[in-house]
Amino acid sequence: MVPVISSAILTANDTSVKIESMNTELTIEQRAARHAALAEPARLQMVDLLTLGDWSPSELQSRVGLLSNLLAHHLNVLETAGLITRGRSEADRRRSYVRLDPAALTEPAVGQIRARRVLFVCTANSARSQLAVALWNRASKVPAASGGTHPADQIHPRALETAREHGLTVHSRRPQLMDHVRESGDFVVTVCDNAHEELGSVDAVHWSIPDPVRVGKSAAFEAAFDELSRRIDALVPRMVPA
Repeated sequence: MVPVISSAILTANDTSVKIESMNTELTIEQRAARHAALAEPARLQMVDLLTLGDWSPSELQSRVGLLSNLLAHHLNVLETAGLITRGRSEADRRRSYVRLDPAALTEPAVGQIRARRVLFVCTANSARSQLAVALWNRASKVPAASGGTHPADQIHPRALETAREHGLTVHSRRPQLMDHVRESGDFVVTVCDNAHEELGSVDAVHWSIPDPVRVGKSAAFEAAFDELSRRIDALVPRMVPA
């Protein structure tokens, strides 16, 4: 089960987390609008969830327990206040994901998550999930692994090149099937829309990161690396070894 946000230290199977935030680089009017948006319990709960990853509106609806018209209203309030953005899924273009704006909450979260290991998952396990493990291992003492729902034959050469350019090494012989590497107690993070939607998001936090392999250019791999780095930097302080 995905952790919901609370002030206590959590295990990967716990269900509550709580986060406070403040941004001093906004105008007084913008700050007031954000405080007003977060003053409603359902909106605060959604923002708490979004500090972990990206969610489709239907996923948020099932976790917060709102009617669809009320959920749409709350999402519009959060978007108007500059707290969230929305983007289309690369897998199912009819589906969208809501994400927390990177500049929305700058105060570190007080809630922590206890896990034995972090497992990064994408479809081919050839680029994003491999880079995520390399970044995670540099920043955290909590072990990390990666897997794919449909592993490729090899790690993409540009992923290896991107890691080397940033002083990282990808330690993997070849892409692995997620089911073969997943262990009890893993904190699962999907970094691919296709994998997330195939798995049904039952036990995974999701980061909606565009597929650099689909583009094939160095700039796309660099963009994926930067986004992974930003999200990992935000999650690492919250993760405690089990």
